[in-house]
Amino acid sequence: MRAIVLYAGLLLAAGAASAQDGILAGSDAADAPAARWSWFGDFLARYEHTDGLPNNRDALHRTRARARLGGEYAAMPTLNFGAAIKLAQGSDHNRDNRINNDNERSDGAGIDQLYLRWQPGDNTRVLVGKAPLPFELTPLVWDADLRPAGASVVQHVPVGDFDRFEIGAGVFRGQHLYDDDSRIAAVQAGWRWREGAPTGAGILLTYLDFSNLEQLTSQGLARTNRRVAGTNRLVSDYRLLDLQLIGRTSVGSWPLEARIDLVRNLGADDRRDGARFSLVLGDRRRAGGWEFGYSNQRIQRDAVMAAFNEDDWWFHSFAHGYMPWVGYGFDDNWSLRVAGFRELREGLDEHTQRVVIDLESRW
Repeated sequence: MRAIVLYAGLLLAAGAASAQDGILAGSDAADAPAARWSWFGDFLARYEHTDGLPNNRDALHRTRARARLGGEYAAMPTLNFGAAIKLAQGSDHNRDNRINNDNERSDGAGIDQLYLRWQPGDNTRVLVGKAPLPFELTPLVWDADLRPAGASVVQHVPVGDFDRFEIGAGVFRGQHLYDDDSRIAAVQAGWRWREGAPTGAGILLTYLDFSNLEQLTSQGLARTNRRVAGTNRLVSDYRLLDLQLIGRTSVGSWPLEARIDLVRNLGADDRRDGARFSLVLGDRRRAGGWEFGYSNQRIQRDAVMAAFNEDDWWFHSFAHGYMPWVGYGFDDNWSLRVAGFRELREGLDEHTQRVVIDLESRW
């Protein structure tokens, strides 16, 4: 309860800061300095229930809460500095995060983001520091809650009125749990067809190279990836080639997106492929907006680096399963999502089933 009160205070503080900006905007003398600051953040309160766990574990019931609050300062029209903090508290303990396959600590506080963003041209973005990975990836290969530190550049090339080609590259420190010192090199190229039109499509090709994985593996974060017997050395290298095919249209006033994600680990000799399909109707990020979704994925044992893909799924590789969900947007900031997971690890007979209820706010 103390954590929830603290998070609510952060939300009220953000609202007060926005209101103060509005008051200052009425003063000609203060208008320019106030316009240089913008605020952002999010809040998540989650309940989850998981049963059918391997090794005859008891069912897992827990609640978790997380708040992130940050600000961005526009030093120049093309140069911004940003920082954010993160606070988290859960009904479980940090010592349980390994066995529960979590990518974040249940309890803690720290720096969520600290970055410099530079725009040397209308279609060029340079990002340096600790921030979300600046590439579009699915939960099959990456968890969007992770915050690696590094440098990247992304270039957009408009083609005609609606189409766009993009290419980006970056190098990062993984900065996972337990003093992880992994390195990640990434390149992504994509084509957006009729972007912004009622019907459009896209194709994204990404290469991810993970290295310096010894510390991560010794801490148990490699999870279901294969290790050499009796050691903490991984059997495979992790050089992922990921292809996404995206289609968007609308059904009446409802947006509809279908996505196929195919991945192959070029650093593995076998057990190296993964696939994910998702279909989303509606958008819970809008006031009064319903969202209905379904995803299905299968991941062979060494297809992805299991420390870095989505931890909403219990198994990070060596499994297959599906996830239906429904969401509703109370307004443009607050939304609720109820999701179910049914997964089966290879070699087991009993499915692992999970229900997750998320109350979210973004601003």
